[in-house]
Amino acid sequence: MAVWLVRAGSHGEYEQKFLQDECIYCTWDNLDLNLSKLKEPAELKQAMQDRYADAKPKTIQNWVSQVWYFAHDIQAGDLVVLPSKTQSAVYIGEVLSDYHYDPSALSPFYHWRRMAWTKDAIPRAYFSQDLLYSFGAFMTICRIKRNNAEQRIIAMKSSGWKPETIAATIGILKDTDDEGTSESDLEELAQDQIARLIASRFKGHGLTRLVDAILRAQGYTTFRSPEGADGGVDILAGTGLLGFGQPKLCVEVKSEDNPIDRPTVDKLLGAVSKFGATEGLFVAWNGFKGNVQRELAASFFHVRLWTQKELLEKLFEQYDRLDEDIRAELPLKKVWVVAAQEG
Repeated sequence: MAVWLVRAGSHGEYEQKFLQDECIYCTWDNLDLNLSKLKEPAELKQAMQDRYADAKPKTIQNWVSQVWYFAHDIQAGDLVVLPSKTQSAVYIGEVLSDYHYDPSALSPFYHWRRMAWTKDAIPRAYFSQDLLYSFGAFMTICRIKRNNAEQRIIAMKSSGWKPETIAATIGILKDTDDEGTSESDLEELAQDQIARLIASRFKGHGLTRLVDAILRAQGYTTFRSPEGADGGVDILAGTGLLGFGQPKLCVEVKSEDNPIDRPTVDKLLGAVSKFGATEGLFVAWNGFKGNVQRELAASFFHVRLWTQKELLEKLFEQYDRLDEDIRAELPLKKVWVVAAQEG
């Protein structure tokens, strides 16, 4: 059983289609030919040169290897890791079918394989840092093998996707033949490092303190409940000097390991009415169960959901305005790096 990394578009734009269709797709635009009919990579190379005349030869060769994996190397029974762009988590699924080509499909969804995805996304924090490095490979499709990754991910599957134990990483072999990991998404890896620092320094109710600091940096006047029973809300926030302006927020913050379910979010909606607020904000460090986002469309004008992804975005936006004590606990600096491109 092999483990593959497959991305749902360069910006995760096809993520929901992958999940809702229960498929993986090979998302190269206008690649309208049956890949199973090709006998060797040289035929695919010629087809891609014809379709992508402006692409550099090295880029074409890079694409050929990835597309060939999809059509000829991935097998039913293999596992696929799909990094989420909507939250700090990954979806993992089992490949159920052989390669299929549908010439009537819209570009770029000609090529697909049937999948059985995990019910909910698995928090990135469940995986050791070396696995996260592999998940950050700057490739659309590649096999994940380095550091005994296949056996470790299969073991996590057998445990019901519980967090990887320290014992599981003992004796890791430093393999160097992992496809596509020579270049990684540095932004994603940096965010993983920052997330680990936050998890260690802002545990439990400490995460509420960080969210409170971000809201104050945004211009809100806040009341933060002390640690312990909070009456259904962790933070009350309003605009203006005294906090009497609009909007008026009820904020719930959860740092627990498991994704938050719909009944827990509904409690916040009840607190919005109880406290006379206008909107609610639910911050869940490890995200929400898959049905929560879909079922809350009717409450769009009443509640917002922040996962680790949104919290980090707001942290970076407001970092220079945060209190000095928060910045001392969470020392960050801006850096410039070359924006690597696939191929």
